[in-house]
Amino acid sequence: MKYEQLAKDIIANVGGKENVSSVVHCITRLRFKLKDESKANTEILKNMDDVVTVMKSGGQYQVVIGNHVPDVYKAVTTVGGFQGQTPVEEEEGPKGSLLSRFIDMISSIFTPVLGVLAATGMIKGFNALFVAFGLLDNTSGTYQILNATGDALFYFLPIFLGYTAIKKFGGNPFVGMAIGAALVYPTLSTLTAGEPLYTLFAGTMFESPIFVTFLGIPVILMSYSSSVIPIIISAFFAAKVEKRLKTVIPDVIKAFVVPMLTLLIVVPLTFIAIGPVATWAGNLLGQGTLAVYNVSPLIAGLLLGGFWQVFVIFGLHWGLVPIAFNNLATLGYDTILATVFAASFAQTGAVLAILIKTKNQKLKTLSIPAFISGIFGVTEPAIYGITLPLKKAFIMSCIAAGIGGAIAGATNVTGYIIGGLGIFGIPSYISPEGIDFGFYGAIISIVVGFIAGFVLTLLFGGINKEQQASKETTSAASEVAATKVQNEDVVSPLNGEVVALSDVKDAAFSSGALGHGVAIEPSEGKLVAPVNGTVSALFPTKHAIGITTDSGADILIHIGMDTVQLEGKFFSAHVSQGDYVKKGQLLIEFDMEQIKEAGKPLTTPIVVTNHKEFDLQLVDAKQVKTGAPLFTLDSK
Repeated sequence: MKYEQLAKDIIANVGGKENVSSVVHCITRLRFKLKDESKANTEILKNMDDVVTVMKSGGQYQVVIGNHVPDVYKAVTTVGGFQGQTPVEEEEGPKGSLLSRFIDMISSIFTPVLGVLAATGMIKGFNALFVAFGLLDNTSGTYQILNATGDALFYFLPIFLGYTAIKKFGGNPFVGMAIGAALVYPTLSTLTAGEPLYTLFAGTMFESPIFVTFLGIPVILMSYSSSVIPIIISAFFAAKVEKRLKTVIPDVIKAFVVPMLTLLIVVPLTFIAIGPVATWAGNLLGQGTLAVYNVSPLIAGLLLGGFWQVFVIFGLHWGLVPIAFNNLATLGYDTILATVFAASFAQTGAVLAILIKTKNQKLKTLSIPAFISGIFGVTEPAIYGITLPLKKAFIMSCIAAGIGGAIAGATNVTGYIIGGLGIFGIPSYISPEGIDFGFYGAIISIVVGFIAGFVLTLLFGGINKEQQASKETTSAASEVAATKVQNEDVVSPLNGEVVALSDVKDAAFSSGALGHGVAIEPSEGKLVAPVNGTVSALFPTKHAIGITTDSGADILIHIGMDTVQLEGKFFSAHVSQGDYVKKGQLLIEFDMEQIKEAGKPLTTPIVVTNHKEFDLQLVDAKQVKTGAPLFTLDSK
């Protein structure tokens, strides 16, 4: 690692990793939560070559690094082993809307296992392919071992989800695994042999024969292999029980008594109540999604396929992933993810059109690896690096994905496993009975999706417009390179009172360590672009933005002091990283009153971080309005 030694030095001088409760970063600095700040060697840190300064603010020990702080943060978390720690900002409880918290929960639970789940699904899928083409017999030892390799994770999925789910809820991961293992314990399946003791809910859809009881309480035995909902709910309850027990069990016996009592409470409760209710709910969910799909498979495919890439961008696809898992567990198949299979191929077809037609050499170079990764189902490079910046190309790829999804719905494409992505996902659509019309429908949908994405983008993807913009940008860049910039005006991005940078109550800014410039005390919660340029940085919390001007000046605007601690509350961005913006264009809106009530100053520095390359002349003004001159830049 490039910053490994720097990371070691920083950790040593904040008091060692045992003194670190957690560490996060913002756009310029590492933010430590230390157990004892007196153990930190502040002066040594300040004098380190790669450290700008050290600050203590908002209960955090802040080591100011500069623009390359993300790379240093990665090194610090790796060297210190802090990856599994919960950031300070998350310790106060869940943030955001109910939907955002649900999406965060689902993604945290499923993401760790998806890679291995896809790998094992590919093994099982190719095994089915070998049988379909007569290369293997399903009674052979080779088939059985490959099938066990591919099927084991999904069969024992409650154990794996027990680990990830309870970890997300703040409990002991091994307690979660033990609960999951109990649900799929092999001997329990033998208890259903013979005549039942009696039947509960006779004559209803919930009719259940009772074969065993627990302390006289009837236990409804069900198959929990491959199930999703029961273990997640059980893990949630287990985390709550464990947390409560830790407050009442003496420390000397806590290590083994807390997990023992947690298991004794939660496992029987799961078999008696949580498991059956969750299973019934899962069955209803599966039948419900199937009923909605069956109203019009074509329309369902058109809508899901067309909007899938939009869902992915906003993380909303995580709301559909558990439904697909549940369908596989309860129905034995899934049609939800089958409708979006063509989306990655539509995106890849769009990239191929751009690769062939564009005259922008940089875009052409980026398109080659994006196309290759798209074939294998990894479309993020294509979306964020190629089609989304062109806008029309992204829209064309969504239309093509909708066409592919409609074909998948109309031909009843059905998935039987969670397999690989892209071309590796093809075996997922082989029926246990062998290749059927649905499998051919999957092939047709991805071929049509790819061709539609290619043709639509070639004709209507805005590539010609992009070429013209490219020529203009190249011409402007050539002029900049040929002559030094003289008198480039940087206008005010805010309405408000001008404040000298030296008067800002933040040492990193007031010392000029982060750049030269000025600050504004805003009178309105709207930030506009002070220059023409590219958004080179936009922090997720939307409190700070970096713009690289056409002349190469790097301008950093930091709204307020310590506003990163608001975690994006009261900020709304109107641009994205990588966007080209023009002077006066609205960048960010922020709620001044709410920020003030949160105790955060609104003083906003506007600094040139690579100021050594420019002479900066400030305008003599006490009050400014957006668009009014703020300072000028001359190349040195």
